[in-house]
Amino acid sequence: MLEVERTDFEGFDPKKIEQYCQQAKALYGKTDAYKEFQQKRKVRTKEQEKNLNAQVMDFFVQLGKLRPCAPDSEEAQNWAMELQAFFTEHFYTCTPQILGSLAESYAGGGSMTENIDKVGGDGTGTFAKQVIDIYLSRL
Repeated sequence: MLEVERTDFEGFDPKKIEQYCQQAKALYGKTDAYKEFQQKRKVRTKEQEKNLNAQVMDFFVQLGKLRPCAPDSEEAQNWAMELQAFFTEHFYTCTPQILGSLAESYAGGGSMTENIDKVGGDGTGTFAKQVIDIYLSRL
């Protein structure tokens, strides 16, 4: 498993998490994955939720450190595999289709890309998409 350093994301706007959740509900509210997400979310405390969200952002801190590597490197591919496993364990079954959609949002511009680039360095959102695309092509 990747060593992920705990980071305090004071610069990250926590209201964005709620905005992302609302967007997800609008897009996926009727899906099994969203229902699973809601089930897992409702048994967590606000502190647990905050910690999980910080852990997600820690993945992008780690990916930013991997950026000197090629997106098809073993380290980068392990990152994608561990990200998928993390989402499956804590949020919803992260199928290849869902992971691919996430990758699109990471590199798609807007606040998601900005927040990822803020914690991982400029270009981390785009690099995440490259890594995940290669990972998915190998499944």
